[in-house]
Amino acid sequence: MAILRIRNLHKRKYTIIGLVIVCFIIYKCLGFFSSMPQTGWKRSRKVGLNANSSQFTLEGEPFRILGGSVHYFRVPRAYWRDRLMKMKACGINTLTTYVPWSLHQPEKGAFNFHTQLDLEAYISLAAELGLWVILRPGPYISADMDLGGLPSWLLRDGSMRLRTTHPGFTQAVNTYFDKLIPKVVPLQFKKGGPIIAVQVEDEYGSFAKDQGYMVFIKEALQSRGISELLLTSDNTNTLKSGGVDGVIRSVKLQKLNQRNIQELSVAQPNNPSMVMEYWTGWYDAWGDLHHVLPPEDMVSTVREILRRGMSVNLYMFHGGSSFGFMSGAVSDPSYRALVSSYDYDAPLSEYGEYTAKYHLLRDLFSRYNSRGDILPDMPTLRYREAYEPAIMYQHLSLWDALSFAEGPFKSSKAISMENLPANNANGQSYGYTLYETTITSGGLLQSGDNVRDRALVFVDRRYIGLFNHQNLELAVPDGKDKRTLSFLVENCGRVHRGRDLDKQHKGLVGDILLNHIPLRDFTIYSLDLKPSFIDSLYQAPWKNLPENPSFPGFFMGRLFAYGYPSDTFVKLPGWEKGVVFINGLNLGRYWSIGPQQALYLPGPFLNSGINQVFVFEEQEGDYKVYFEDSPDLGMAAEIQ
Repeated sequence: MAILRIRNLHKRKYTIIGLVIVCFIIYKCLGFFSSMPQTGWKRSRKVGLNANSSQFTLEGEPFRILGGSVHYFRVPRAYWRDRLMKMKACGINTLTTYVPWSLHQPEKGAFNFHTQLDLEAYISLAAELGLWVILRPGPYISADMDLGGLPSWLLRDGSMRLRTTHPGFTQAVNTYFDKLIPKVVPLQFKKGGPIIAVQVEDEYGSFAKDQGYMVFIKEALQSRGISELLLTSDNTNTLKSGGVDGVIRSVKLQKLNQRNIQELSVAQPNNPSMVMEYWTGWYDAWGDLHHVLPPEDMVSTVREILRRGMSVNLYMFHGGSSFGFMSGAVSDPSYRALVSSYDYDAPLSEYGEYTAKYHLLRDLFSRYNSRGDILPDMPTLRYREAYEPAIMYQHLSLWDALSFAEGPFKSSKAISMENLPANNANGQSYGYTLYETTITSGGLLQSGDNVRDRALVFVDRRYIGLFNHQNLELAVPDGKDKRTLSFLVENCGRVHRGRDLDKQHKGLVGDILLNHIPLRDFTIYSLDLKPSFIDSLYQAPWKNLPENPSFPGFFMGRLFAYGYPSDTFVKLPGWEKGVVFINGLNLGRYWSIGPQQALYLPGPFLNSGINQVFVFEEQEGDYKVYFEDSPDLGMAAEIQ
C-alpha cells in the first residue's frame, strides 16, 4: 500500500508539472500572437492606429512605423513570401503597397483579383509573417506606372478629366471601389486584420485641379467600410493643397532638412510626423544612366528621420520588375520612357539579393525594435543560373502576323489606340498599332508631333525612317503608282505624373501630313501583344530562319532548363529594340540604348525542360538570346 501511495504521489506531481508547462506554452503563444497581425488568430480590436498626439499609438501603446514598399504586382507570386520574410528580417514592421486600378480592371466590365493580382492573399501573407499593412488603393497611384495606374479606357471619354469630380471619372471610381474595397474591409485592424492605415489618393497636392475631389475619395473609402486611420502623402511644398480635413498628412522626400520638418509641423501641429516615401533610389529612363544613391547617404538620412522621432516608409524596399508594358514615362523637361527594371537601387535588389543598404538598415532598425526581440534570421538567397543560349530557329514577319491581330479597322482619319473598337470596345491599352493608307506620290511627310510615341515608317513594307518626339519630318521616295504607306506606332509608356494625364492618348493622335495634305482612309491593326495574341501565333506560317530575315518580325527559339529552374537574366547583344516573351509571358522591353542591358527572368516563369522564347524585334537581330547569372542595369550615376 505504501508503494502504491508513492506511485500515485509521483503521478500527481508529474501531472501538475506537465500542466504548468502546457499553460506556460499556451501563455507564450497567446502573447506572441497578440502582438502579430495573424489572420489565423483574428480577434476584435477596438483601438487601431491613432495620431492624436505627437507620436502614433497602436491599441493605446506607442508605435513607430518602420515601413517598406513592396508591390505584389511587380514580384512573382511564388516569391512573395521570400521577399516579405527578407523584409521582416531587416527589422521592418509594416508593409506598404499600392493597388493598380489598370491591372485589376483592364476593361470596363472585367475585374481581375486572381493569381498574381490576388490582393487578399498578399495582405493575408503579410499578416501571417507578422507585418502590419498600410494600403494605398488610389485610385491614382503614380507608382511610376503607365498613366499612374489609371486604366487607359478612361481616355475614351472625350471630355474626361482624370483625378477630378468629373461625372465620368467618379462613376468609374465608384464601380471600381465597389469591387475593391469590400475585399479589404475584413482585413482591417479593428476586424482582426493587418491593415492599420489607408492612404487617400496619392500626391494630389502636385495636381490639385478640383477642391472637392479629395473629399469625394475620402468619403468613397469610408462609406464602403474603411474605418482605419486615413493619411495623404505629398511633397513638402504641396502638403497644404494635397490634404483633406480629418486625414493625417505625410511627406515624400530623399533629402531631409529643417524646412521639410517645419512645413510638416505647420501643416499639422501636435500630430505625429511620417515620411511616407523615403526614396531609397530612383527609377531609370531609356537613354539615361542607371540611378544609384550611395548606401551611406541613404542610411544617414533614415537615421536622422528616426532620431527626430518620426516614422518612415522606405520607397522602395524591394522594387521588383515592371513586367510587360507596365512602365510609365516622364515629360519634364522632355518625354522619356521608363525601363522595364524597377530595381530602384533599393535595399533588396530586383532579384531579391541583399545589398549594402539592406545590411546597414538591418543594423539600424535592430536598435528600434520595440519589443527588444532578436531579428529573424535572414533567409538564404536563391541560386541564379546561366543557361545555354537560345538559338532562334524560326521567323515570322510582322506582315504575316497581321491576320492574328485584332482588326483590321477602317477609319477615314487616324484615331488613337484608346479609341479603337478593340478589346470589347475598351480600346487598346499597350503595345503597337499599325496604321496603313494609300499614297500616289512622294514628298515631305510631317508628323506634327502627333505620333505617340515612336513610329517605324514603311512604303510598300520597306523601311524609310522613324518618327518620334524629336524627329517630326521624313522624306517619302517619289513614285507615281499606288503604294502603301505604313506606320508601326509604339506606346512607349504613358506619363505617370503631372497635370497632363488627360492628354496621354497613344498611337496617331492627329493628322499626319504628306506635302501639307492630311492623310486619310486608314486601315488599322491592334497589336497589343497580349498573351492570347502570342498564343495564337503558334498557328501562324513560321518559316525556318532565313539568312536575311525581314524586320519587324517575330523570332522563336528554345531554352532548356533541367531540374528546378533558377533565376536568370536575358541578354540580347546585337539586337536593337523589342519585346521578349518566355512561355507566352511578356518580360518587358529591351533597347540597345540602355541603360538596362538585361531582363530579369524569375525561375518560376520557367518550366523544367523546354521553354519557348519569342522575341519581337523592330529593326535588327543577332538571332541568339543569352541567359546569364548576373544582371546588367547599365552604367551608374549617383543621384544628385
